[in-house]
Amino acid sequence: MIAQDFISKPFSKHISSGSTTWSSPSNIALVKYWGKREPQLPENPSISFTLRNCKTITTLRYSEKKNDGNFSFEIFLDGEKKDDFKHKIETFFNRIKAYAPFLEHYHFTIETKNTFPHSSGIASSASGMSALALCLVDLEKELLQLNDMEGFSANGDLSSDKKSLLDDYFLKKASFLARLGSGSACRSLQGPLVVWGHHDEIEGSTDLFGVSYPFEVHKHFRDYQDVILLVDKGEKQVSSTIGHNLMHGHPFAQERFKQANRNISNLKTILKEGNVDAFINIVESEALTLHAMMMTSQPYFILMKPNTLKIINSIWDFRKKTGSKLCFTLDAGANVHVLFPGNETQKVLDFINNELVVYCENGNYICDQIGIGAKKI
Repeated sequence: MIAQDFISKPFSKHISSGSTTWSSPSNIALVKYWGKREPQLPENPSISFTLRNCKTITTLRYSEKKNDGNFSFEIFLDGEKKDDFKHKIETFFNRIKAYAPFLEHYHFTIETKNTFPHSSGIASSASGMSALALCLVDLEKELLQLNDMEGFSANGDLSSDKKSLLDDYFLKKASFLARLGSGSACRSLQGPLVVWGHHDEIEGSTDLFGVSYPFEVHKHFRDYQDVILLVDKGEKQVSSTIGHNLMHGHPFAQERFKQANRNISNLKTILKEGNVDAFINIVESEALTLHAMMMTSQPYFILMKPNTLKIINSIWDFRKKTGSKLCFTLDAGANVHVLFPGNETQKVLDFINNELVVYCENGNYICDQIGIGAKKI
């Protein structure tokens, strides 16, 4: 598909008012993307585990307004009005208005909440933007059905063939729109593994939206756990947007993009055969490479904290002493994701409580596991 396939046709009929609610999870990349080009396209492909418990629940309420030509919306987080979020949403709406022309026809009330604390240090942009995108495409789906009655059978239902096509289009478009709000948001709609970015060995992969990983996955990787150690819950001194832009002209950028492609190629075999040791090598190398790109950009910066390094070294020591298959990964921040197979849950939790919790801000951490993606509520 190309971007033009997601441009909506004009709607002659509109729904006067209504609402829709979706929940969408966050995700954690195993192979990272770092560096993008306009409009919100990745310089290299990435693959991620979809999480289950860290999610955003968004209700979109809409009502027709008399005057088209501008956006009209208000935002509430946990019941509290958040005018400081309006600039980000307006930027998002401007990016997607060609694909969602109904935006200017309605007044929207966006009510959102996270299942994890807003100040937890977990980025909510992936879950938040994907949940909002799903709500918008859900509204568009209703408008499509209202304006395309010939697609319905006599009892008012879509024909099975047309319903299947609409469902496929729905997921692709929601991921496409979510990407324009936050790049990694396009990986949150499905699960347990999602690929974003074109890769020669993954049919259907594209820079435009995330796709469910299409190959066999060994049972070792089907119940992975993710404990997120909250090292620093403060705001990052360098935003991800700035960090991505610093990859333009970065002396190691092109080799990094090649490395990511190679790692995804290698992961295909690893995920199929269940080689956990090789999985650990790629995942930890990817995390450290991401931060190496930050430390070698101009200007350079460091997002890890001293306690991040203490946790990493403790994990390495624990793995060497016990033979455990736990490993770490990092996003663009100081917090550490501890990944491990489900059969090691109690052993790893004991290790975290006995040795790692001391490095977490106020002793805080979040227990999660891989999930299957978003759902309508």
